[in-house]
Amino acid sequence: MRDAPLMLCAGEALTDMIHQGDEQWVSRVGGSTWNVARALAGLGEPTGFAGAISRDRFGDALWAASEASGLDLRLLQRVERSPLLAIVEGGEPPRYFFVGDDSADLHFDPRQLPEGWADALRWAHFGGISLARQPLAATLVALAAELKARGVAISFDPNYRNLMDARYTPTLERMAALADVIKVSDDDLRGLFPGLALDEALARLRSHNPAALCLLTRGGERASLLRGEERVDARAPRVQVVDTVGAGDASVAGLLHSLARHPQRSLQSHLHAALATGSAACLQSGATAPRPAAVQTLFEQLEGAAA
Repeated sequence: MRDAPLMLCAGEALTDMIHQGDEQWVSRVGGSTWNVARALAGLGEPTGFAGAISRDRFGDALWAASEASGLDLRLLQRVERSPLLAIVEGGEPPRYFFVGDDSADLHFDPRQLPEGWADALRWAHFGGISLARQPLAATLVALAAELKARGVAISFDPNYRNLMDARYTPTLERMAALADVIKVSDDDLRGLFPGLALDEALARLRSHNPAALCLLTRGGERASLLRGEERVDARAPRVQVVDTVGAGDASVAGLLHSLARHPQRSLQSHLHAALATGSAACLQSGATAPRPAAVQTLFEQLEGAAA
C-alpha cells in the first residue's frame, strides 16, 4: 500500500447529540479515538483512522470531516448499519449515554483493510467506548496485540464512560499491559476505580505495566508525566477557553507527535507538548483539531517558563 500511514487510531467515530435546552438538540461529529486521529493529522502526522461508520447522513458527515482533516480514508469502512449516537446532556462534566445496538461501529473488520496498510506504522492509539462495546472490543484488543508483536508502539486512553462496568476490567488490564503510553485523567481514575484515592487508583492502573509512559491530566490543574520512578509536573498554559471538548484527546495527540518527531526531548518537554496541544484545542469550538501555530506558541511559552 503506497504512502501507508505512520500513525493509526482505531475505535469509534460517532455523532454527539448535544442538548441545547427546551428539547433542542444539535449534532456534532466526534468520538475519542477519531478526535485523536484528526488532531494528529492536523499536526502533520500521516494518520489513518480504522473504524466503521454508517451509510446515512451521520456517516456522510463523519466521512467528510475525516477527508477534510487529511485522514487516510482507505482505513475507514462504511457499512449498512445504524449510526452510533452519543446523547450528551448538561452538567460538568457532561452526562453521556449511547444509542447504538448493532450499530456500524461494531462491524469494523480488520480483515477488510487494504494489503500493506500497517507496513509503515510506528504508533497505534486505542481507547474510548470502542473498548467497552462487544464484539468490537475483542477485535480491537486482538489488533493491538498483533501490532505490538510487529513492533508498533501502542497508546491507550480508557476515557471512562459509565458503560465501563466490571465487565470492562479485563480489557482495561490487557490494554494497559500492552501500552507503551497510557493517558488517563483524574475523572477517568475516579470512574475506573471507585472508592480509591487518586494516587492509589493511578498506582493500580500503572501496576499492569510499570514501564509504560503515563500521562495524568487534571483538567485545568497540574498534569504529570511518569516513566518508572521518574515524574515531572506542569500546569497547562493560560488561554481564553472557548470550549474544552476534545482537549484531552488533543493532549494525547500532542504527546504522540512529540514522541514520534522529537524522541530526544526530555520528559518535561514531552509533557509541555501534550499540555500545549490540549490547551490549543480549547481555543476553538467543538472537538476541532488544534492549529499547529497555536500549539507551537504555547509550547514555547511553557518551555521558556521552565528554563
